[in-house]
Amino acid sequence: MNIAVILEMAASAEDRPAVTEGGRTLSAAELQRLARHAADRFRGRTAVLYLGPNHLAYPVALFGAALAGIPFVPLNYRLGEEQLGALIARHPGAEVLNPADLDALLAASGEAEWLPAPQDQEAVAVVLYTSGTTAAPKAALLRHRHLLAYVLNTQDFGSAEPSDASLVALPPYHVAGLMNLLTNLYAGRRVVYQGVFQPADWLATVRREGITHAMVVPTMLARLTVELGEARAETPTLRNLAYGGARCPRPVVERALRQFPDTGFVNAYGLTETASSICVLGPDDHWGAVASENPAVLARLGSVGRPLPGVEVEIRDEDGKTLEPGGTGLVFVRGAQISGEYAGTDDSGDGDGWFATRDRGRLDEDGYLFLEGRADDTIIRGGENIAPAEIEDVLLQHPGIEEAAVLGLPDPEWGQRLVAVLVGAGDPDEIRSFAKRRLRSSKTPDTVVFRSELPRTATGKLLRRTLVAELAEPEEITDA
Repeated sequence: MNIAVILEMAASAEDRPAVTEGGRTLSAAELQRLARHAADRFRGRTAVLYLGPNHLAYPVALFGAALAGIPFVPLNYRLGEEQLGALIARHPGAEVLNPADLDALLAASGEAEWLPAPQDQEAVAVVLYTSGTTAAPKAALLRHRHLLAYVLNTQDFGSAEPSDASLVALPPYHVAGLMNLLTNLYAGRRVVYQGVFQPADWLATVRREGITHAMVVPTMLARLTVELGEARAETPTLRNLAYGGARCPRPVVERALRQFPDTGFVNAYGLTETASSICVLGPDDHWGAVASENPAVLARLGSVGRPLPGVEVEIRDEDGKTLEPGGTGLVFVRGAQISGEYAGTDDSGDGDGWFATRDRGRLDEDGYLFLEGRADDTIIRGGENIAPAEIEDVLLQHPGIEEAAVLGLPDPEWGQRLVAVLVGAGDPDEIRSFAKRRLRSSKTPDTVVFRSELPRTATGKLLRRTLVAELAEPEEITDA
């Protein structure tokens, strides 16, 4: 099958509003008509490159590409001219859609010639460039079968209430933005697009549009909690708020639970290469943890939940041996939605369907997955492997700290020294003492550095390599 079947099914069902942006709404039938016009425009091209923000033209271009039988490639339009040019050059013969082209996709009138969508489920549907937090971006290939597997395993067709609406403020080049469109359209839930995220505007949109579902990245959730302060959100229609895309500090989650007491929270863990979420910590897990006096249950607020139906998770050591519950190692996943395939390489897993996420983590006895960060981020100090996330979580408990990043920099005696880069305020010696009381000495930061902000991708992932490069300069380091 081709993902265009989702649009076909939605258009043939009850006529509901499908997508809203900038005060205009398209029904599924209207979206299908425009997508057919777009397909006529795209035929003969090698791909469709989308270089714009959240816009009604996004779903038109996505389904137009699917109908034309070519890949859809949403690019980060915020990149510099040189970087963006290099990505465009990887796709000769592609249709390039800049912001100036988007309104034209919505202006087509009349009925387009109908041609059935190609039915090769092995064809590449979408190419997404990874965020490149540790290396140059790679082109992850998501085939039609990967996307459909996720949608069909997680949604029931037409199951949403007619008034349901999902707010999407994530970048259009992020896998979560893509899958929010596909899953909501299949479920019959209206998608409301928002451009640049601003906490006050986001809250106002939720209230004005009667938003029932939304997803944010952790930095967005943190900004919402700051915006609200001690007040409640007053968003009575919001039933479900998902967060994911990067690690979310537990203090941020706990504040949000207090501010949105009538909302069900979902922590969704996934990767570009896995066609969105592979593990979910649902509303019952969140509220159950808060209400429990059992430390093991309360600790689940720091997990990303359990695997979705159809997804398997294993933890392996450096030699590839599968570890028992409680053991920390590398996270491997397998399932019909998981690609793990990149353009120009043969690296698509271990030959048995397992994909190495390059994340470190552990499973508890009940199957909850706890992440400890990227394997590349592990700090080796005096022969001991140290996960930055463990130290960052402790530092974030300090009342003066808003954000924290812990890095390992070269040290002639220990191999690596621990450097804490913090956003907030406080005395470095007092902060080190605070950490030392909660961690052993070997995990106490040697150095504390304050910054006004931490470098992150548009989806909230910390750019550790940027900090390492900056702090490698001697004048940037001040021992506490």
